[in-house]
Amino acid sequence: MTRTAKGAATGSLLGLALGDALGFPTEFNDVPSILAKCGPWRTMELPAPAFITDDTQMTLALARGLRTAQERGRIGPLRLARPVREEFVDWYHSPENNRAPGRTCMTACMLLDSDRPWQQASQTGSKGCGANMRVAPLGLVPGLTPEERAGAAQLQAALTHGHPTALAASDLTAHAVHLLAEGTEPTGLVGRLRSYALEHRTTYHERWLGDLWQYAQDPSAQSYITRGWDDCLDALDRVAKALRAPAPELDPCLATGEGWIAEEALATALHCFLLFPEEPLLALRRAACTAGDSDSLACLAGAFAGAHLGAAAWPQEWVQRIEHRSELMAFGALWDA
Repeated sequence: MTRTAKGAATGSLLGLALGDALGFPTEFNDVPSILAKCGPWRTMELPAPAFITDDTQMTLALARGLRTAQERGRIGPLRLARPVREEFVDWYHSPENNRAPGRTCMTACMLLDSDRPWQQASQTGSKGCGANMRVAPLGLVPGLTPEERAGAAQLQAALTHGHPTALAASDLTAHAVHLLAEGTEPTGLVGRLRSYALEHRTTYHERWLGDLWQYAQDPSAQSYITRGWDDCLDALDRVAKALRAPAPELDPCLATGEGWIAEEALATALHCFLLFPEEPLLALRRAACTAGDSDSLACLAGAFAGAHLGAAAWPQEWVQRIEHRSELMAFGALWDA
């Protein structure tokens, strides 16, 4: 089946927002509290109305910036950074930015609202999941070269989160979405991602990142970026180990991390998706019923499931309730076409 018929972009963006909304009420709760509030995790129901959080807000900000950049020609560092920076600053000032936004995103966006080079705004000590919760559009937009996708994924992360692990995890997250949208079988996904991480372990995208590494006190650009890829390789190894003895009734965070940091958000979202690769609602519900960063975990699990299964993965009664549905579907239609 072709990607257009499958609706991978639409499915991924809707899944991302649905997971975000499902996990919004359970964030900052432990599993017993979630079960007391929501009942058995396998039958968790989407709130009505289904409000999204900063995860989907910033995904849409990136999507708008990416669309603006592409309207001007092939994307490059300056052509992408300017509109995405403007969209992130607009999000920072938006009255709707009241959904428990991350501290790093807020601090960096405040600093981006100036004339300073973006590298001076980047928080090089932070590898929070805000870096990759929003990166799915770069795995979905058609026509990018591998270098453009990787460089852009790392650049959008670095606008706020300059830690090398945030960059590597964002690159890997976008690559995972892209592989699934292109038809990669879930059973081979972790191996493909591990091979990608090993291949790019020492690659610093200077064209996209400029002198960012110098702000992080590493002895060289290569040592800076290698540090990030090694964290991600460790996280992928934890996913592989967890899936060798699947335990869907246990909180996935116990095996792959709570997801507050970028490599754990990737790992635990993958873990939840790969427990239920053909049952997307169970993947979302498992991610939302965790002791970790439940909205970000379910958001990424939904992006993976939707990229794999397409728009038909999601029940219409859920889709009709989601906030910003029209804009999400418009971007999906644009990229699926």
